Amino acid sequence: MNFEFSDEQQQLRDTARRYLADHSPSVAVRAVLEGEQPYDTALWKGLGEMGFLGAAIPEEFGGLGLGYLELCVIAEELGRSLAPVPMSSSIYLAAELIKAAGSGPQKTAWLPKLASGEAIGCLATSEGPGRVSEKSIQARVTGDRLSGAKVPVLDGMAADFAIVAARDGDRSLSLFIVDLNGPGVARQAVGTIDPARGQASIAFDNAPAERLGAAGEGFSLLTEALDRAAVLTAFEQVGGSDKALEMARDYALQRIAFGRPIGSFQAIKHMLADMYVAATLARSNAYYGAWALSTGAAELGVAAATARVSATKAFQLCGKNNIQVHGGMGFTWAFDCHLFYRRANLLALTLGGQSEWEDKLVERLRRRNAA
Repeated sequence: MNFEFSDEQQQLRDTARRYLADHSPSVAVRAVLEGEQPYDTALWKGLGEMGFLGAAIPEEFGGLGLGYLELCVIAEELGRSLAPVPMSSSIYLAAELIKAAGSGPQKTAWLPKLASGEAIGCLATSEGPGRVSEKSIQARVTGDRLSGAKVPVLDGMAADFAIVAARDGDRSLSLFIVDLNGPGVARQAVGTIDPARGQASIAFDNAPAERLGAAGEGFSLLTEALDRAAVLTAFEQVGGSDKALEMARDYALQRIAFGRPIGSFQAIKHMLADMYVAATLARSNAYYGAWALSTGAAELGVAAATARVSATKAFQLCGKNNIQVHGGMGFTWAFDCHLFYRRANLLALTLGGQSEWEDKLVERLRRRNAA
């Protein structure tokens, strides 16, 4: 049994790492963090030209038609570079939902634009604090008009359209595609811990809405899409964890205190060891998720929740300990440590919080054991 990526996938990883090293250094991340633009437009265009955005989109719709394993490889490199682009919203969620539930005309209209980066999509489900559930969603569609409010919406300021969870006239939950540049839509930026990945509050007032998928299947479609996105996001978190660990290790080897490298002190060794164990466990679970995702295995629900929980813990630990290893300098704006800490905490809440995924994992394991 092969537990590694193929040579071709490794080559893809190397290509993505080199490209992102050149086009998404920390100075580019800071430019978005401190600027007015919601994302790095030049990088986004480049990712489309390189084919990275369309890796898992079929060739007939303008993609490369590769697969989920290749998308996992790209996601890991995006996580390492903290790329300030709406990849998760547009590709992991919007493109995946259109692939899974879209009609022929919807796929033809949107997937080529998503693959090229010409259009950006996002997912709008949350309507305030707390978990998203079938009962928590109050936005409503009457006829083909949507009214309600969604907050926070990841990449909502950058997106051209949103896939919105809303109630039909019969109160069942369905998904709808809404043009965010059309009538009846008002957007406002929402401040978060990581402005390099912006959030928005979106109000809909009789906005034109086009159904995506069958009526009443909104929550099941969301659950399946979130599982797929959890695996891909876990690879971003693994990439960020590894990079934060490398930063901490390198600094511990070069920083001298009391005549020797601080990496020789037991306290620093323990922090680095904890980071390594957490990152390695997260990678193992992410690989399990990638296998389930790429093969369509029945274990995807358990694998996705496992990968999500493990990777979230690893990235938050590595982001925090990286600051600690850098000592007083780690807390300053000049060092890049805070960029990883910001992204770790943002991704921890994307797709639902840690406790929500822990509950999902327990419930799915319980159902599997009962079966």
